[in-house]
Amino acid sequence: MTDLSTTVRSTPTGPVLEIAGDLDFRSAPCAREVLLRLAPGPGRLLVVDLTALTFCDSTGITLLVAARNHAVSQQAHIALAGVPAHVARIFDITGLDQVFTTCPTAEDAVDRWAARTDS
Repeated sequence: MTDLSTTVRSTPTGPVLEIAGDLDFRSAPCAREVLLRLAPGPGRLLVVDLTALTFCDSTGITLLVAARNHAVSQQAHIALAGVPAHVARIFDITGLDQVFTTCPTAEDAVDRWAARTDS
């Protein structure tokens, strides 16, 4: 078991929430608390960086859906970055791959969003 850690940083397009370690029934409430404090703002982008995620159970998947709902409630958009293969497989099976925009890295997500909004 790997302890969960979260880091939030600001970018020109909105916040990036980095989630590292195990995202499960034990750690999800802490991550949810951090997530709900974020206010991306209308037209902005919330990036959830999963590059260092080591495990994700159904509670973690539920948290990612809650992150999407939180972004939508803020009239913002969401992108997931660095989605590990085991999570990508769950997304594929459940159809969540059609719900989330994914990018290889958080920087990629920010750059794509910035290019999109500059056009």
